[in-house]
Amino acid sequence: MRPTGMMTVGRSFDMEYLDQLNRSIFIENPPQRIISLVPSQTELLVDLGLEERIVGVTKFCVHPKGLKKRKTLVGGTKNYRMEVIESLKPDLIIGNKEENKQEGIEGLMGKFPVWMSDIYTLKDSLDMIGSFGEMLGVEERAEDMVKQLNSDFALPLSKKGTAIYLIWKDPIMVAGADTFINEMLDFAGFDNLIQTSRYPQLTNEDLINLNPDHLLLSSEPFPFKESHIQSFHLHLPKTKIRLVDGEIFSWYGSRLLRAKGYCENL
Repeated sequence: MRPTGMMTVGRSFDMEYLDQLNRSIFIENPPQRIISLVPSQTELLVDLGLEERIVGVTKFCVHPKGLKKRKTLVGGTKNYRMEVIESLKPDLIIGNKEENKQEGIEGLMGKFPVWMSDIYTLKDSLDMIGSFGEMLGVEERAEDMVKQLNSDFALPLSKKGTAIYLIWKDPIMVAGADTFINEMLDFAGFDNLIQTSRYPQLTNEDLINLNPDHLLLSSEPFPFKESHIQSFHLHLPKTKIRLVDGEIFSWYGSRLLRAKGYCENL
């Protein structure tokens, strides 16, 4: 687990924790009014038994079903309704370096305790889950989840061949090295052909030249459909092209508990 440096400072109920940007934050232990700005981390909070403490979520926090109707919407993952957040009086806001805009997050940091995740690897994800357990007083549930995930991910699955993972259509954008998706592709048995930058743009000619065994069309952030499979088949007639669940490959919270079973059936 990433060290949180939990220690008493100042008033007896203030505790210091380190987030994944190595920032110290001071919060009342444990927080009772949480706002989550990241869908996968919202789902994780609920699966750790913390739904009653969540007061605000984004419009993209679609799991569990119906949660958005039970909580206050504070905007999206990039743009927030500051007046709504302030009215909720959160004692903790949870965000992510990649998914949330720096400017907006820095504005929130000046007013509230903000714990930020920064996820590239499975270890980062497990560290985050463990940190949530410690910070939010649900250590046992978090430890059980981490134990199960360590078991699930102990050995990569059988090799399936080379792959390119598409996240956007126009322009074509793909997941490259130094991403959590790349880590998941490796676990699932795919050799990611894109090892240059994190989310490079490609052309159809690039795809033809790379000639992957598999072309994976993600369900998010661009919602690829069956009709797109036929379009790409015109350029890659020998490639196995399929739609894949983007939440499995890019959500780094408790959704990972479904990853092994899903990837085994790809």
